[in-house]
Amino acid sequence: MSGDKPSLSYKARRRWSLVLLLIGLPAYIVAVVTIVNWLDRPPIWLELLVYVVLGVLWALPFKFVFRGVGKEDPDQNQN
Repeated sequence: MSGDKPSLSYKARRRWSLVLLLIGLPAYIVAVVTIVNWLDRPPIWLELLVYVVLGVLWALPFKFVFRGVGKEDPDQNQN
């Protein structure tokens, strides 16, 4: 057996990326805004920094899902 992880098919990656963008991202945004609102109002530069860092941080675990989704299906037969 090889040590390779089983990868998602192109269609599965497209579906999961759609789920993440339409359901996961809005839920994450609501959670982050709620948590930041619980804190006392920090200086605007610190608040902006928190939103920028958390805005990038959410996508890092899902990088493999989004990779290559905007390109043509590599599994599709070329006639």
